[in-house]
Amino acid sequence: MKKVKVLLLRDVNNLGKKGEIVDVSDGYARNYLFPKGLAQEVNEGMLEHLKLQEISQKKKEEKLLEKFRKEKEYIEKEVFVIKAKVGERGKLFGSITSKDIAEIISKKLKIEIDKRQVNLDEPIKSLGEYNIEVKLHPQVVANAKVLIEAE
Repeated sequence: MKKVKVLLLRDVNNLGKKGEIVDVSDGYARNYLFPKGLAQEVNEGMLEHLKLQEISQKKKEEKLLEKFRKEKEYIEKEVFVIKAKVGERGKLFGSITSKDIAEIISKKLKIEIDKRQVNLDEPIKSLGEYNIEVKLHPQVVANAKVLIEAE
């Protein structure tokens, strides 16, 4: 049984994900993968091109990771102060949400932070200092210091 290398053009169950190069039997490739447009045969030129593409992709990812690491440093150096209206016994009128925290970080540091990146289990309802996780990248998580003060 002859094996051939194919580049998957789509995710294929029990075989691999789009963009992966896998070894499959010649018959499986010819009779199933190629006719359905799920894969394409790999030749030497394509292998070289894919290696170069992979190298450039890794460089882009490294630059992006470095950018997020710098943003993490900036976030961890700062203390983000949010002024809020307070009722009796230090309870806030309303609450501070992940959206509020994302906005103050974005405004103060001029970096793009989405409310979904702010890991807040429940809205903040009292004064004080809080350490809040901000997920910049799956590998980079910053701890932001947020201080809630009375207006």
